[in-house]
Amino acid sequence: MTAPSTAPAASRRGRWIEHWDPEDEAFWKERGERTARRNLFYSVLCEHIGFSVWTMWSVLVLFMGPEYGLSPADKFLLTSVVTLVGAVVRVPYTFAVALFGGRNWTVVSAALLLVPTVAAFAVMEPGTSFTTFLLVGLLAGIGGGNFASSMTNINAFFPLRKKGWALGLNAGGGNIGVPVVQLVALAVIGASGGPRVLLGIYIPLIVVAAVLAALFMDNLASVRNDTGAARDAVRDAHTWIMAFLYVGTFGSFIGYSFAFGQVLTNQFGRTPLQAAYLTFVGPLLGSLVRPVGGRLADRFGGARITLWNYVGMAAATAVLLVAGMQKSLAVFVPVFVVLFVLSGLGNGSTYKMIPGIFQAKALARGLTGEEAVGHARRLSGAAMGLIGAVGALGGVGINLAFRQSYLSYGSGTGAFAVFLAFYGVCFAVTWAVYLRRPAGRVPATVAAPETKDQLSYAEV
Repeated sequence: MTAPSTAPAASRRGRWIEHWDPEDEAFWKERGERTARRNLFYSVLCEHIGFSVWTMWSVLVLFMGPEYGLSPADKFLLTSVVTLVGAVVRVPYTFAVALFGGRNWTVVSAALLLVPTVAAFAVMEPGTSFTTFLLVGLLAGIGGGNFASSMTNINAFFPLRKKGWALGLNAGGGNIGVPVVQLVALAVIGASGGPRVLLGIYIPLIVVAAVLAALFMDNLASVRNDTGAARDAVRDAHTWIMAFLYVGTFGSFIGYSFAFGQVLTNQFGRTPLQAAYLTFVGPLLGSLVRPVGGRLADRFGGARITLWNYVGMAAATAVLLVAGMQKSLAVFVPVFVVLFVLSGLGNGSTYKMIPGIFQAKALARGLTGEEAVGHARRLSGAAMGLIGAVGALGGVGINLAFRQSYLSYGSGTGAFAVFLAFYGVCFAVTWAVYLRRPAGRVPATVAAPETKDQLSYAEV
């Protein structure tokens, strides 16, 4: 297939921008910033709806009382399946931007959200088999893919100096879809409505989001369908290191978003309405703070923010471990909210690191100017989808860990012990790879490049 950037503008469908150079100050001030912000706004809207559809099952399972015949383990398995599909589809969604154009794929991916929403509306009633719920949950996973395509698209619109803020705002606005669907569910439950009312609210919203994206977003001709970039990103160790770190931040955010309500109902005996009053707070604050994590990373370096963020996450998890054992709801809920906030900060700082790392590697190779910027943009765009997919798998791990913990111990204590150990490993990896200074003397032929490369990572 011919890459979009090589075809004449007149032969393309949709809105295409032929020339895009956000690193050029004059271009950025004249029209680049205005165009980028417009695309960012509608990208956030569509990604927001995608997150709501993806995480809708975190509240649908609260509606599903004894008459549905599902055990706590069944519900954790159901949410694990939804999270898994959302992680896997992020890979093809990343490359769809270059294949079809950012605006075009945003329209398609938004419209596709109608499939799982209408399907859930059709089957959501007592008597439906657990297998059917699992299959419909698989469909809902496509909502998780919108994040990957949205981040890849917006990454191309903004200059390096603005990426932390822009990517943080884009992801944070999308992440807010989690607490919003929980708040809408709270209103529905409070009004004695059922799960079909919640689903019915989102069907017209999906249509509106797709139409607005079609009317107001743009495709960038400079974003090529570069399969070589995907191969290079897969071969680069930093892609997988950052994917591992993103498991600790975003994996925590999305995993806890799915699991929080179930933990409150199963471990602390809260009713679905009582749980709904509490579950939205953590995802809301974690979403709002994500751009702050990106902005802090722009200023102080993403590696530094990420490192200390893991210290905070480990400390919060240790407190949750004790609070759960003591069955202290008064301590458990606010500390869980703090953990959400820290996961949001870490989401912003880790994603800011990705383009910075590849920019540093380009400079270490001797590339300069637009050549270095282009190389970094090419690899970071490809890497983001892979990192986002692996990171979302952390959400699967969290729900499976809770499921096993409840099966084995009747509480989430075992799961929190595992999470605590994992955050310790994330701290060690961040320090060792991106912040540790080289020790001892090395041969003169390699000393300068390695030192420069290592020192530059501390600023990413």
